[in-house]
Amino acid sequence: MSQQEQVRPHDRWAHLRFSIVGALLAAPPAQGELKAELERLAYKEWIHPISGQPARFAVSTIERWYYAARAARTDPVGVLRRALRKDSGRQRVLDDNLCRMIEAQYRAHKRWSYQLHFDNLQVLVRADPKRPPMPSYSTIRRYMKNHDFVRQSLPRGKDTAGLRRAEQRRETREVRSYESGYVSALWHLDFHHGSRKVMTPEGTWTTPLLLGILDDRSRLVCHLQWYLSETAEDLIHGLCQAFLKRGLPRSLLSDNGAAMTASETRQGLERLGIIHETTLPYSPYQNGKQESFWGQVEGRLLAMLDGYRDLTLPFLNESTQAWVEMEYQRQVHSETGQAPLDRFLESPDVGRVCPSADDLRLAFCQEVSRKQRRSDGTISIKGVRFEIPARFRHLPRLSVRYASWDLGYVHLTDPRSGKVLARIYPLDRESNADGLRRSLTAIGNAPETENMAAPQNEVAPLLRKLISDYSATGLPPAYLPKTTEKEDS
Repeated sequence: MSQQEQVRPHDRWAHLRFSIVGALLAAPPAQGELKAELERLAYKEWIHPISGQPARFAVSTIERWYYAARAARTDPVGVLRRALRKDSGRQRVLDDNLCRMIEAQYRAHKRWSYQLHFDNLQVLVRADPKRPPMPSYSTIRRYMKNHDFVRQSLPRGKDTAGLRRAEQRRETREVRSYESGYVSALWHLDFHHGSRKVMTPEGTWTTPLLLGILDDRSRLVCHLQWYLSETAEDLIHGLCQAFLKRGLPRSLLSDNGAAMTASETRQGLERLGIIHETTLPYSPYQNGKQESFWGQVEGRLLAMLDGYRDLTLPFLNESTQAWVEMEYQRQVHSETGQAPLDRFLESPDVGRVCPSADDLRLAFCQEVSRKQRRSDGTISIKGVRFEIPARFRHLPRLSVRYASWDLGYVHLTDPRSGKVLARIYPLDRESNADGLRRSLTAIGNAPETENMAAPQNEVAPLLRKLISDYSATGLPPAYLPKTTEKEDS
């Protein structure tokens, strides 16, 4: 945009008028010579401030400008601006029925253009002869703009109740940009469907998905990796790598995808002390930094791979790591004015030290309760039987921790403290067929019962007491004994 286009039309008129009469103010003409000077200025051609064409102005016009500027003591240029219309900023009064029609039509058809709204309103107004005349298009358009009746784009997906709630929320709640004051205070996480396909070892073309994890303050990419699916296993695989490289953040923002809301993901973040926030449904603008980053991935990284046909997942990941570490992390960000890597290192940090890889693996597991089968001391997890150590045979229900994609790594835990008690393994029926069995040990502090024989031919203490108390009452027996014929003879 040129400098002339940036100046408002009213200011352009003021500058032109002041340039015409400015010489008279700087060197006032002698008495009786003003008329000649005005005629000389009226004879000259000037550049029109709007059209750019040569233009001349009458003597009376220049004289009016001269006296107005000379009378102004503080702002001679300001008084030469074009006067605003008296009705400027005022909305033409529309009748209430028409206003209600405009609002109702907009609520029902938010994706119509202003012209389409005007044409339909015109038909309705003309159909009723009792209504006032239809206002002009500019009046209707100005009214709709003043009431924020703006055209909305078509939403993605089907028209559902959740989508309508999201639209209503955007209309009633303001949207503001934000940024955390500390590094690792908030991370963003999301999957992106790439625009390029890769060749798999099975000989098929598949579109991969990119898992991206960004720090909110520095815009640093904590981890970036392509996967062939969007599962909780893929999410946790990439998230653990981000933790090992950058430390633990304080909070994490993601959408409501199945991988983000899986039990392993939610419980793992809780055990690591990370607050997990999710965006509202149909509101991707809440994770705008992540959405903006995908544009750079498509515009630079994938654009440089356009001519490469034999694209595989390993090579795509290798290229991605090289691009993000050698270009993106070191390039000055347009909003922050710093390279993401420099801002990450220089800003105040509230991150924490990451635990070991084994601790992360154990953290991202779901914890459930299972009933122990007393007959053989086993529990069932996703259709697989697991043996329980004999020292836990007295517990009717057990708390177990496992990941649904890795049933070879299952642990018993204390349901009260979450402490890991023992690792358990799947039932091996062939090994148990050898007939070897361990001896059961006592549970807790119970005494050994091997040499303690059970009492023989004795009445239970409670029944013995009840018989004694009943005899002490002196009441007759409350039954009639049946006498057999042999006893009578």
